[in-house]
Amino acid sequence: MNRPVVVIGAGPYGLSTTAHLRARGIPVRTFGDPMASWRERMPAGMLLKSTPGASSIDAPQPGHALLDYCLAAGERRYETDWDLVPVETFARYGSWFQERLVPGLERVRVVSVDRGAAGSSGSSGSSGFAVKLDSGEEFAASAVVVATGLSGFAYLPPALAAVAGPVSHSSQHADLRGLAGREVVVVGAGQSALETAVLAAEAGAASVRVLARGRRAVGFGAPPDRQPRLRPESPFGRAWSLYALTYYADAYRYLPAAVRHALVRRVLGPLGAWWLRERFTASRIGVTQGRALLGASVRGAGTGGARVALRLDGGRVLEADHVIAATGYRADLAALDFLGHGIRAHLTLSGHGPAPMLRGRFESSVRGLFFTGLPAAASYGPVMRFVVGTEFASRRVGEGVERVVG
Repeated sequence: MNRPVVVIGAGPYGLSTTAHLRARGIPVRTFGDPMASWRERMPAGMLLKSTPGASSIDAPQPGHALLDYCLAAGERRYETDWDLVPVETFARYGSWFQERLVPGLERVRVVSVDRGAAGSSGSSGSSGFAVKLDSGEEFAASAVVVATGLSGFAYLPPALAAVAGPVSHSSQHADLRGLAGREVVVVGAGQSALETAVLAAEAGAASVRVLARGRRAVGFGAPPDRQPRLRPESPFGRAWSLYALTYYADAYRYLPAAVRHALVRRVLGPLGAWWLRERFTASRIGVTQGRALLGASVRGAGTGGARVALRLDGGRVLEADHVIAATGYRADLAALDFLGHGIRAHLTLSGHGPAPMLRGRFESSVRGLFFTGLPAAASYGPVMRFVVGTEFASRRVGEGVERVVG
């Protein structure tokens, strides 16, 4: 086999997939900036919601877990469910993983992927792919794995997306000290929203308010010693649903589309970590919940004091110097602008949103094209939104790629 497999992305899923492909002896070229989202788009001081046991990038051989990194680097050991992992530690761990298992990573951007010249009609057959890089190089690949992580998938509610003013997504705030002295509203009710609000308050914001839209209410999970005892363990807590979604994700794609998409949004959905409750209370963060966001506008633009007015149902209006939408991420093929028309024309969507529908072993309807991580959540469930999902996904992607190129 002369043509390599291409992996696009160098976050946890891209690195884990590459390690598994190499362990199978499959030639692979991986492109991306290692752990870029974790290093550049997460706020300083952030702590991982997942426990240390659920924060390791899956590898085909032992010795590459988070604890192994801590031991090798001489850093503090994170072992129990009570240990809180800083995002900076996790980013360093990912870079350590890359240096050992993906040493040939190419920090070049893929600008185009399309079907090969021969046999390019329909989804049957495997003609390979034509790949172009921003370096100018063009080459043929036998298969492609899209593992771009969260890049390009930040979601802004329509009411905020239309505002040309001091509105941003939480992924745009690696340093919240720039909000010192300002009034801030954080939209959302999940861990990202609640932790962003706490970090903004601790960074010196004059006031911080969380807007939990619709029926969502601000809440926090139970600490490790208060988990239900008569339910099975999972990386996310003790619950039958969490256990099934983690270890039997293959069955998820057989559910009706509406059920799949509802579960992706609701299971492991808006809930703060148990350890954040005390800091949230101490920061005196205001909460407005049970209100729908109807619209937003900018007031005072051009006067040096622009503020955002959020119009809620019931006639209420919230104003702030800055609004942060901590509204998560949604997979959307439109954000994957490197995928050519020849591919998009034959991609089957998940039936309820612009995400690809995947078959067994994470292969799309275009033979030889695989998706892992967040774009796979519509087919394999919410576990694909978390690092622990690499354990389920990477081996199966490796099996699928081997079948195509073998």
